[in-house]
Amino acid sequence: MSTTSSTTTSPTPEPGGPVEGAFRTARLIQNESTTEIPVHLLFRDDPVPVPVPGPPALVGRRRGAGEEPRLRRPVAAKPKPLPEIDPELTERRAGVVPGAVGVLAGACGVAGCALTSWWAGVTPSLADDALGLPASAGAGLGPAQWAAYAGSLALALFGFGGLARGRTGRAWVLGLFGRYRGTVRRTGLMWVNPLLLRRRVDVRLRHWRSEPMPAADGNGVALRAVTLVVWRVRDTARATLGIEDHETYLRECVEAALARVPVDPPGAARGAADATGEALTRLVAADVTPVGLEVFSVRPVRVEYAPEVAAAMHRRRIAALDARQRASVLTSVVDSVEDTVTRLTMRGLVELDDYDRKVLVRDLTVAFCAGRGDLGP
Repeated sequence: MSTTSSTTTSPTPEPGGPVEGAFRTARLIQNESTTEIPVHLLFRDDPVPVPVPGPPALVGRRRGAGEEPRLRRPVAAKPKPLPEIDPELTERRAGVVPGAVGVLAGACGVAGCALTSWWAGVTPSLADDALGLPASAGAGLGPAQWAAYAGSLALALFGFGGLARGRTGRAWVLGLFGRYRGTVRRTGLMWVNPLLLRRRVDVRLRHWRSEPMPAADGNGVALRAVTLVVWRVRDTARATLGIEDHETYLRECVEAALARVPVDPPGAARGAADATGEALTRLVAADVTPVGLEVFSVRPVRVEYAPEVAAAMHRRRIAALDARQRASVLTSVVDSVEDTVTRLTMRGLVELDDYDRKVLVRDLTVAFCAGRGDLGP
């Protein structure tokens, strides 16, 4: 038995290399480079991880992945800002006196002027004889007489100049040097300080009819709506001094409400029109209340399609009516054919197989349709 010995052939040392007897392992790849790693780094203990505080992570979920998205909490809608009016600008009652006081004061002023003229001796003798006055001393127009004239004239002017007539459904808004002094709602003859500026306000129930305004239905089709607004002035101070023109303000509020409320197209049911009117009334009333106006109803009295879509919607409406009429006519014809065939069969007048029944139904359908008019294609 022979023993085979294996010998390992070591590479020949390179000339100019290390000392003979020191050999290197042959490289499998000539360009290979080896990085030495210290042994103590391979066996070191891992440090304990330190938690780092941070904001909570939000993980988004895709729909269709088998999970339902989380429901978000409902966010309360911010209230719509209302028009801000001076809180002190509120209607209050103005102080007035009966008109008899003003008439009496004016008469006293006129009488004072007449007596001053008699005192100064400037009245004609015929007037003295007619009034039965004694002969005047004729003191002349001195400082005392002029002062008496001024006082009497001022009293007459204040007495007669402050007279005013209040009428039902009208009110006076009084102001002095740009400041609100009160409102007068009394009727009849009264006396108001003549130095106060008077502004007449109509507080009766009024109707305002708008011009065609842009609107839209539930599908976004452009419309033109004419609305009728029933309103009145509730707070004369805010309505007169808070806004410039009542009807202009109403027009803007109605137009803003029409932009938020869908209007039913022409030919809609009465109940839908009433619901639209109630929604418009609620919105407009909320907008005009802070400025002293009161709205009772806002009703669309005429609704029509906008000019740019009127022709198309007219054709669409005619087509819908035509289709509805066709359906009603076909239903009536089918019912008539069914009733005729059933009666003929039940009474035993004819015996029909499937083919004869189909032919009879076809002929009766054509006859009934021709009698009711051409249905068209």
